[in-house]
Amino acid sequence: MRLAWLGTEPQERFMTSVTSAYATTTSYASRATALLASATATTNTDATSDTAGEQAAATVTLSSEAQAAMAERDFATVLAEAHAKLAALLADAGRTSPLEGEKLALDLSSLDARELYAMASQDSFSADEREAAGLEMQRRLAAALAGPAAIAEVTGSYTGLYKAAADYLDSLGPEEKAGEDWIAGRAAVTAAQKQLQSDPRKLPDAGQDDPVALYLALVEAGKSVEEVSIADVATSARKALDRLYADAVQSGKAPTFNKATTVGAYIDISGFSSRTLSAIALNTGEQFTAEEVTQAERALRSKSGAALLAGFQNASRSSDPTAFSQNIMAIFASMSAEERQAAGWSDKFYEAAMQSYVSTSKLMSMFGETTGGSGNSLASLLGR
Repeated sequence: MRLAWLGTEPQERFMTSVTSAYATTTSYASRATALLASATATTNTDATSDTAGEQAAATVTLSSEAQAAMAERDFATVLAEAHAKLAALLADAGRTSPLEGEKLALDLSSLDARELYAMASQDSFSADEREAAGLEMQRRLAAALAGPAAIAEVTGSYTGLYKAAADYLDSLGPEEKAGEDWIAGRAAVTAAQKQLQSDPRKLPDAGQDDPVALYLALVEAGKSVEEVSIADVATSARKALDRLYADAVQSGKAPTFNKATTVGAYIDISGFSSRTLSAIALNTGEQFTAEEVTQAERALRSKSGAALLAGFQNASRSSDPTAFSQNIMAIFASMSAEERQAAGWSDKFYEAAMQSYVSTSKLMSMFGETTGGSGNSLASLLGR
């Protein structure tokens, strides 16, 4: 999916030095600058690169109690837990570094925002580990913006995209939000939102600290953080399942996927990331049993069903008849190719949502012209 409506403006805006972005300079801005410089040197050969639709969603929903507990930890505790989690992830994957050829080779989605920031900013982590944390931070920002960017491509309005950026920045930890880079990035987003009030269809010019414009420039250049390979995800998933089985046996119980068991140990994979479940459901590397594949498929259907239900409920509260179509397009764009394949979300599904949006928008426009209405919402067309 190409953001054709962007033209070259975002790239041109960031051909000068980028000094900060949504997080730490080492984690995002400097890497983004290097990627853009590389893209500029190879514009002719990379012009057809298509990466906008390959960003996977990385949404973690925490209860208010969990969020409060996370906020209550002092930074020393956060740092210690980040070290412990990383050590466990590396051990499970049989790796000594989270990188492979300057690319992420370890799934860091289990680290929360504060732990990831600690990993990116503290010298107690190796250079490779800090680099990996920076890549993961960039990936998470891209995941948060991919869906809203897909909607912006269709509607031409940047309002939702910048709101998503503001929400993402506000969700980060207090240590990161106290830094100059976060403050500059958040101020740029606020300035952009003010500009959008007068013209939602014009890309704001909020300066070099604008993380949205930088993200769009990277997408337009065909440069973005590559996902951990599905083969590596599958290997980690295999080890995670084996560890759950071993824990069950050690407790003296037989592992089972039967949630209603009274004698065995229930193996719950609902907490696995969508990409991990996809690797199992697709039987990547032919290393999963038929039962494991079936259970992963069920868990994925549950996740995709919940996402669709949330999209429908959100649309039902909106006065915009195109809201549900927009939500489907956003969900689709936020999924990786493997997630779509495993969940059965084909390109035709996206095309149907697009056609629904276009036809509904056209009908609204026709009704507006017929009735002389000044608004495009359903409420305004009904005279409310």
